[in-house]
Amino acid sequence: MKTRKLERVLTPPRPHMVGDGFRVHQYIPSALGEGFERMNPFIMMDYNSKFYFPPTDRPRGVDVHPHRGFETVTIAYKGSVAHHDSAGNSGVIGEGDVQWMTAASGILHKEFHEENFSKAGGDFQMVQLWINLPAKEKMGAPKYQGITNAQMKKVALPDNAGTVEVIAGEYQGEKGPAFTFTPVHMLNAKLNKGGRATFNFPENYNTAILVIEGNIKVNDSEEIKTDGLGVFENEGENFTIEALDSAVVLVISGEPINEPIAAQGPLVMNTRAELVQAISDFNMGKFGYLE
Repeated sequence: MKTRKLERVLTPPRPHMVGDGFRVHQYIPSALGEGFERMNPFIMMDYNSKFYFPPTDRPRGVDVHPHRGFETVTIAYKGSVAHHDSAGNSGVIGEGDVQWMTAASGILHKEFHEENFSKAGGDFQMVQLWINLPAKEKMGAPKYQGITNAQMKKVALPDNAGTVEVIAGEYQGEKGPAFTFTPVHMLNAKLNKGGRATFNFPENYNTAILVIEGNIKVNDSEEIKTDGLGVFENEGENFTIEALDSAVVLVISGEPINEPIAAQGPLVMNTRAELVQAISDFNMGKFGYLE
């Protein structure tokens, strides 16, 4: 099979605050500079690189806000987040866990640093991805998946290279616990120094890797440093990553949803008219109630 090469490597763009609890680098779509289509179905990636938050008695975060037409996926690497939504879901995303929320027809949501983490302070590191929904699913019922690290399939790599955690999709025949509406692979490769892992995805799938910890080499040639994003070409299927020191790498790959996108803030639809309807529905209280 043909090797899939890197199209480009991006370093973290200037961070900005989301609420007062998330200091993020927006890789997708801002840093890519190509709109929502280039990495569709991944239409946004906010990366809170490792950042120390001092202790506080008032948890930091983002207060009530709406979503419609897509899914939010939050992966916790350091720290913990408490969340609530208008569908009655709530809980804590601890280190290693994932919150997968399908906003679909509309939901209100809020997320804050978990109370004990807030009081103690500490390093905070998260990734939030927005995953588009196909038109036929955008007005479906909201859904929530709380995925603990223990629920993830873990594939041990040969030669003590490390492990690959499967959040969604599959790796070497092991399937992740997340339900997805379109084909999506989401993996954490946790590699020991010198460890190698090979990945294989259909060449039309939009594919990227985010280096959460350590430094890596891709296809025995290009290096990506800590917090860097590698975006792959849509030619070839296989690529290999090697850890130059102990590394954690988020690997995402998904089949594009080839439909028009009309977006405004946290509302992602197919047409301008649907956006206008979404705003009207929100103003009329149709997304539910959340204190």
